Amino acid sequence: MTPYTPLVSDAEEAATTLKAGEIVKIQLGAQIDGFGTIVCDSIVVPSKDEPKDEITGREADLLLATYYANELLLRLMLPPGLLATGSEEEKKAAAAEKPPTQSKISSLIEKVAKAYDCNVVENTTSWLFERNEIEGKKKIILSPSGGVKGEGTPEVGEVWGVEVGLSLGSGKVKTLPLRPTLHRRTTTTYILKRPSSRQTLSEIVKKFGTFPFSLRQLDDEKAGKVGLVECVRGGVVRQYEPSGDADGAPVCRLLTTIGKYFWVQPSYTCIGPWGGGLFD
Repeated sequence: MTPYTPLVSDAEEAATTLKAGEIVKIQLGAQIDGFGTIVCDSIVVPSKDEPKDEITGREADLLLATYYANELLLRLMLPPGLLATGSEEEKKAAAAEKPPTQSKISSLIEKVAKAYDCNVVENTTSWLFERNEIEGKKKIILSPSGGVKGEGTPEVGEVWGVEVGLSLGSGKVKTLPLRPTLHRRTTTTYILKRPSSRQTLSEIVKKFGTFPFSLRQLDDEKAGKVGLVECVRGGVVRQYEPSGDADGAPVCRLLTTIGKYFWVQPSYTCIGPWGGGLFD
């Protein structure tokens, strides 16, 4: 479930191939001046002989369940009271509504999953995006476990990374025996002792700032692998451990970056990647 990008410099990893019928998550992130956005989709790998195979069976159930759960969550992210049209009474009534609690949101998403005999991946988190920070203080956690809990609700003017993850298995998460290839610089200060570590960290700061990156994006994969050891041990770089369903079952994920803006004169609501502009 955590992104994994096999390294070209490792012969065994470079030989990794996708198999027909597997559900694969494709994720892309970009940033401009510290403002980041992430999108993620899941697809079923087609066969070579029949590249346009119709998706059926439990995989189809999983993809449909994730799609409808995502559509529901996106609507639940909309702050109440934002009516583009309607009478004054209707607008006042809408403004008086309270946003759904996180337990309510999680419960509704789980109902959609159960309708297709799927389970929500535990601790699936949607984050508030801030400048140079894709894991802000506010977060919504679906199917929380281990005492974790979300904090805060979406408000007008905020940008969020909204994620939904469903599984054909239990939804419990386990760490996979794969090399961590996704990393991110932290705000921790630590004096690195090895020149190779300092050189790697300097490249990370210059090219990626505090945003996630793959080892494959470093100028020298082999040197990067060596330099990152002390960086991770010292806490100046965080590594994302590859993970999957504890039962080894297929998992489907969707992630959307949304912005919420609302104007009174004229009154429009816009939801979508980066919100949008004022319409005429």
